[in-house]
Formats: sequence, C-alpha cells, structure tokens
Amino acid sequence: MTRPLRSLRNRLTLIFALIVAGAIGIVYSYVTPRLEDELVAQKLVRLQESAARESPRLEDVVGTGTPQRDVERRTTTAAKFSSAEVTVLQVSLGTVNQIYPVADSSPGGAALAEINDVAERAALGGEPVTDTVQTGVGRQALAAVPLIRNDKVRGVAVFADSLSDVQANVELIRQRILVAGAIALVLAALAGYVVARALTGRIKRLERAARKVAAGDFSNAIRADSDDELGQLAATFDDMQRQLAQLDTARKQFIASASHELRTPIFSLGGFLELLEDEELDEETRAQFLTQLRGQVARLRKLATELLDLSRLESGALELRPETTDVGQLAREIAGEFTPAASAHGAELQVRAAIDPIEIECDPERVAQVMRILLDNALVHTPAGTRIVVSAARENGRVTLQVADSGRGIRDQTMPHIFEPFFTSADGARGAGLGLAIARELAERMHGELTVRSTPGRTAFKLTLPA
Repeated sequence: MTRPLRSLRNRLTLIFALIVAGAIGIVYSYVTPRLEDELVAQKLVRLQESAARESPRLEDVVGTGTPQRDVERRTTTAAKFSSAEVTVLQVSLGTVNQIYPVADSSPGGAALAEINDVAERAALGGEPVTDTVQTGVGRQALAAVPLIRNDKVRGVAVFADSLSDVQANVELIRQRILVAGAIALVLAALAGYVVARALTGRIKRLERAARKVAAGDFSNAIRADSDDELGQLAATFDDMQRQLAQLDTARKQFIASASHELRTPIFSLGGFLELLEDEELDEETRAQFLTQLRGQVARLRKLATELLDLSRLESGALELRPETTDVGQLAREIAGEFTPAASAHGAELQVRAAIDPIEIECDPERVAQVMRILLDNALVHTPAGTRIVVSAARENGRVTLQVADSGRGIRDQTMPHIFEPFFTSADGARGAGLGLAIARELAERMHGELTVRSTPGRTAFKLTLPA
C-alpha cells in the first residue's frame, strides 16, 4: 500500500494548504496585534489632543476656592467636548505628595487608585502623560495633563476613554481573518488537489510512455499539450522517442544488412568448397575457383574490418593519434598506392598539391583511410577511362583534401543517402556500402567535415580539416 505522503499529488496539496495556513497564522499572530497597538496609539493621541484642548478651562478652578458646583460644571463640559471621562485632582507637592479628587464627570468609572499613578507622573513631571490601564470597568486609555497656574502645578486633569471599541474591532477582525482563512484554506487545498491531480496525470502519462519505450514500443507519440515545463518535457520526450525509434529501425536494418552482406560470401565460399571437393575437377577450373575463393575471403575481410571500424566510431572507442603531418605529401603517397588499380581501370590519376609542405596536426592513418575510401569509391563507381584528380590545399585557414572524378555523377535521389551505412547505388558496383559512412564518421571525429558536390560529368568529395 502506498503511503499518502509518497504521492506527489498529496504532497502538493499539503504544501498548498500549509502555505495558506502559514499566511493566515502570520496575519493572525503578527499583523493583528500590531493593528491593535496602532489603534490604541491613535486613541491615545486623540485623547491627549482633547485633553490639551480642554484642560485650560480647568486650570482656573483648581485650588482657587471656586465653588464645587462650578468645578463640576466645567469638568462635565470638558468631558462632553472631549467625549471622555474627566477626573480633576488637586495636587499638594511637598514632603508628602498628596493627590485627591476634586470632581469627576462620571462617578463609578475608573477608581482613584487606578489612575493615581498616571496623575502622579504628570504632576511630578509637569508634562502630559498617556498610558493604558486595566480598571474595574475594563481597559482604559488615560491622558493626564498637569494644571499649571503661575508656573506651579495646582492639579491634574485625567481624561479616560474605554478601549472596548478597539478591542471589539480587533476581535471582529480576528474572527473575520479566521473565517476567511478557513475558507481560503479549503479553497487552497481543493485548488492544490485539482492542480496536483492534473500535473500528476500528465506525469503518469509520461511514465506510461517511458515504460513502453523501455519495453521497445515506440508507437505511442507524446504530444505537448502546453508550453509550460511539462509541455517542454513532453516535447523533448517525444523527440527522444522518435530518435530512439529511428535508431531502433536503423539497428534492425543494420543487422539485416550486415547479415545479408556476410551471408552472401559465406554461402559462396561453401559452394566453392563443395565444388573443389570434386576429384574430377580439372586444374584450370580449380585455379579459377581458388581465385574466386580468395576474392570472397578478401571481401569478408574488408567487410569485417569496415564493420569493426564503424562500430568503434559509433561507440566512441576509436582513438586518434594526432601528429604533425604534411597532407600534400600524404595525398601523393595515397595516390601512388592506387596507381596500379587506376591503370587497370584505364583511369587517369592526377595529383595536385603544392610543393611547399601543408602541415597540420592530425592522425595521418585516419586521414589516409578516408582518402583510400574516396579513391576506391571513385574507381568502383566510374566507367573505365575516367579522370580522377586528388588535390590538397589551404582554404580560408583550413586544409582541404579532395577527390574529384569526371564520371556520370550521382543521381539526385541517391545523393541524400550516400553516407548511410549499407547504402549501395544501383550502378551494379560491388561493395557493402560502408566506406562513405566510415569516412564521414572519421571526418567528424577529427573535427572536420566531409562534403560532396555532384553534377553530370563531375563529382567531388572534399575532406575539410582544421588547420
């Protein structure tokens, strides 16, 4: 049984939910308290402004023998205009500080003991003081203003306002946050589940396709259904599948072609051996059969060598041994090797290379192998009497080796396939069709390029190497 958290869909859903829950927790535990502090601070500022505005009307009645009725009337007026409870206290500063109430706009509000600390600090400091205290009627915002007359503190007016409205507003915001957060959490979990399910569905589709490819089934194309990362992955996977299908087809064709190329000379050898077992066979016929046997053995040897070279090239196991090489001299030497074959073919073989050395760092054996393939190809696929020109030169900072012939040329429908393994033209020439494929692979391994241009009456294969 699969554990729930091992599922990508469930993990993505959980991550969505945790992110939203974390955001709600941050808002609830960090933003809300700061909001409450801001609201309380704003209330204290407004209360202090009201106290500063209304306190002058109280300075003239404290400690002056003003009738109690007038003191209470002014206190009530100050409370009315400030929308706060106002308590007026008389102060006697000396060896023992005495603070006692003179008037209170709302008896039964904050007790004297609860506002005494704020009033004493304002009286001693001679400056307004604001604070919040927990009283018997709830939490209160306090603003204490010293009442100064003739540069002497005569009393203190304490303005008090309940913070219940702030607390109610904050509590309402907290409840709204919790309700909205719960809704957002549910929606986030559902959205995360839907999105994760869609993503995992696309991933499972790729997984199923990968399993089929691993089993050798390349028939199911994967179409990119979007431009996002998974869509790009699907497109890349489809391209990989297509290339693997081509490689599989090429591998099967390679095996079939190699089997056919090997089977033909082997069967031929078997037939000649049976014929040679005939004791009545005359010597002349026997000699002809032996010549045919040698030809088939040479064909097998060449095919086996070419197959080995191609396999090593495709696997990257072929090692290059670069050294300073005069490719002009190399071209002359390779052309010299083919002089007897060209004479037997009735072909005119020419070499065009500068007398001055054309030296580069390359593997001379592999360059020579490419040149031999091109010369052999020119002799095999051209009629007798064809002129073949081997040339070496420097061009645009690179070195080129070219084998050109004046034969019939390569047909347009044949041109795209001449570098494919086991491809043979329809001109009746014998061969396994591996030479040009090997030549191109060798050129690429040497960081060079093998190209061909062909028109009726001229075909030129050019090997370009870095200088």
